[in-house]
Amino acid sequence: MRRFLIALAALCAAAATPAHAQQTIKLTVSAGHPSAFLWVKLLDEMFIPEVDRRVAAAGGKYKIEWTKAYGGTLAKLGAESVAIKDGVSDLGFVSTIFEASRFPLQNVSYYAPFGSDQILVVTRITGDLQRQIPAMADAWTKNNLVYIGGAALDAYHVWSSFPIKSVDDIKGKKLSAPGPSANWVRGTGAVAVAGSLTTYYEDIKSGVSDGALTFATGAGAARLAEVAPYVTLVNFGSMYAGGLAVNKKRFDGLPPEVQKAFREAGAEYTIRFASEQSIRAVAVLKQMQAAGAKVYELPLAERKRWADALPPIGKTWGAEMQSKGLPATDVLQGYMRLQREAGVNIVRDWAN
Repeated sequence: MRRFLIALAALCAAAATPAHAQQTIKLTVSAGHPSAFLWVKLLDEMFIPEVDRRVAAAGGKYKIEWTKAYGGTLAKLGAESVAIKDGVSDLGFVSTIFEASRFPLQNVSYYAPFGSDQILVVTRITGDLQRQIPAMADAWTKNNLVYIGGAALDAYHVWSSFPIKSVDDIKGKKLSAPGPSANWVRGTGAVAVAGSLTTYYEDIKSGVSDGALTFATGAGAARLAEVAPYVTLVNFGSMYAGGLAVNKKRFDGLPPEVQKAFREAGAEYTIRFASEQSIRAVAVLKQMQAAGAKVYELPLAERKRWADALPPIGKTWGAEMQSKGLPATDVLQGYMRLQREAGVNIVRDWAN
């Protein structure tokens, strides 16, 4: 009887114990922008749930406990990669456009304007270049990061307080065009004024500038049409903005099925972002027009005139990067080549 009771107790204990205990993985996710921006919104509302779903579907051995820190509360804009690199955050969105010193080659689209206006095309081309050119991939790995998905902004146009029917109309005008986009008005007779989406409205209202070069979704959020009701669809092209990255040491230590979930969810994020951002851009322009904005699409001939009026900004950038030991010429040539292969109508080859 004693042996029977011991065996029964052991059997009951075994029945009460799961075949394997679920392991909890604690991860902190960050972004310099708040969740109102689509690239952060989808990180929170699509990427994280998709990772959770895929991890659960892989057998349920693991569960991720997320700590979310958006809006610069943990990783400041322009230093997002540093926070992830140093392990302050495990993963998040890295805005390469604000980290040019760490990701110089990722900003190639800004030195090759008038390219594709398709967000997914630009994002995939940049991703392809990162796989084909080691120096581009190294920008992530040497910063202790693993790249798992990307995002580009919708096409840049001009919002102004005056009508623009040709490139000649901007002569003598002041246009807010910060960073590398200032190159897009050089040689046209216009003057580039430094600024950002947070300053454009007041700058135009006060006369500091007569307009701004920006993308539709950004212009909508900044209410630019209120002070710059002339919207000229110049189509400088979609511009690569950055991507999702994971601390490499942390990623390498994750179970294979969790790594797989991250990569698959990252690929899904890339597609979803491009689709939703494109829809938003079209909707914003329609809303502006319905509210009284005067939208005008610059004819292809004038678009080419504008592009041809600019100095060789691509080659100049390429030479500068080459002098620093970076293969920018290969990157620029690859960018132009991959656009042609994607069927993009190239109005100027910035590599030549």
